[in-house]
Amino acid sequence: MTTTHRRLLLGVPAAALLAFPATAAAHGIVGRADLPIPPWLFGWTASIVLVVSFVALSTMWTKPQLQDRTRRRLFALPAPVPWLLPALGVFSFVLVVYAGLAGEQSQYNENLAVTFVYVIFWVGVPVCSAFVGDLFAGLSPWLATARLIRWIGRRVAPARFEHPPLRYPERLGRWPSIFVLLGFGFLELVYVNRDQPSTLAWLGIAYFIVMVAGMLLFGVETWTGRADGFNAYFGTVARLSALEWREGVCYYRRPLSGITDLEMLPGTITLVCTLIGVTTFDGASNGPVWHWAEPKLVGIFGSQLYPSTPAIEIAGCIGLLVCVLLIHAIYYIGVYGVNTVSARYDVPRLSRTFAHTLVPIGFAYALAHYFSLLVWQGQALGYLISDPLGNGSNVLGTSHWSIDYGIISFAAIWYVQVAALLAGHVGGLTLAHDRALAIYRNPQEAVRSQYWMLVVMVAFTSFGLWLLSAVGT
Repeated sequence: MTTTHRRLLLGVPAAALLAFPATAAAHGIVGRADLPIPPWLFGWTASIVLVVSFVALSTMWTKPQLQDRTRRRLFALPAPVPWLLPALGVFSFVLVVYAGLAGEQSQYNENLAVTFVYVIFWVGVPVCSAFVGDLFAGLSPWLATARLIRWIGRRVAPARFEHPPLRYPERLGRWPSIFVLLGFGFLELVYVNRDQPSTLAWLGIAYFIVMVAGMLLFGVETWTGRADGFNAYFGTVARLSALEWREGVCYYRRPLSGITDLEMLPGTITLVCTLIGVTTFDGASNGPVWHWAEPKLVGIFGSQLYPSTPAIEIAGCIGLLVCVLLIHAIYYIGVYGVNTVSARYDVPRLSRTFAHTLVPIGFAYALAHYFSLLVWQGQALGYLISDPLGNGSNVLGTSHWSIDYGIISFAAIWYVQVAALLAGHVGGLTLAHDRALAIYRNPQEAVRSQYWMLVVMVAFTSFGLWLLSAVGT
């Protein structure tokens, strides 16, 4: 072990103290009595694991192994499956919209639309995508509809549907997707009437229309990859999977290798930071910092004693944007640090080169934060699918089912959350090291370039643990 590595083992965990305040220990997510060890000890342990991982990578991982996306064919899906998946996606969309419009509008989430949108769609789909590949590409109702219209159009009027009538502006890149994700973050975390089923239904209809129109005007694949925020999120996370699906065939690739060729279109860095930032605000909004800051922001736009809905929502928007900017700042601190260690590449080039390393962190934040919601509230689908309108029907005979909160212990949830954070940050560290080996002249220079990225990973991990421990269940 080199002198530099010894200094890292002794010095880098100190970064955890800066990013993991002592106050976190007073706000356990499951109550301090249920935690296996104090939260601050988790922070120290996680930081040490990252440092040890860095040392192991720098000494044992001396050649890039993730840049070559070699695939191995596993199997082909039965012929009906590529047609059944889009049909299932369209059916699910229609059912959710119908439930949102025609079902009960109560605040107790008895309507299928609320649980489906916030739990199954927003949480369940990306979690599944990270393990089994890009499911949403096969299930997307608007993508399926646009492809069907194009297929019919090319047979009715081949000349008109051969090429899209408009060219997508290259300078827009993925910025439309960013606004979609920020809009959904506002809906989920800030908007006062977020649990109104009819609101979700009408927003779903509007989004469906915009997506289909955009695909027909600018090209199905082009619009889907750049302007559909949900496809951008789910598809990006799916690149972490060891499975890749192409034209009904399943291929195996090295885990994490799929993210290494993420196309750096305009806005891609902001997109990845937004994924982390939205989840960060979700956690921080239940913690002491936001409880202190929110009344002050509300007071600027209204009255603290009698806060109005617009003032509350404006304050929430500011908090959401600040969290996204904070993630940006932490990432660029690491990039500027890399530039000071080795000035071979400028900051803009480095920021694009290492942006994909944030994707495992974004997924880790989402999985850690929403795991208990998925495990518990996800069970509600069992009875909601039998009574989607919340009016007492029992179509499938499962409306008597209930949520079993004892299916997993609080301590087990905490372990899963910590494991998810650690795995995500070790994955990010591995991707950064592998990319450094690919672009620098020798392994020593690559390792030196990653000292700052290690500090960034420690900061992100400690910050994520603090967010978990600073909120209640």
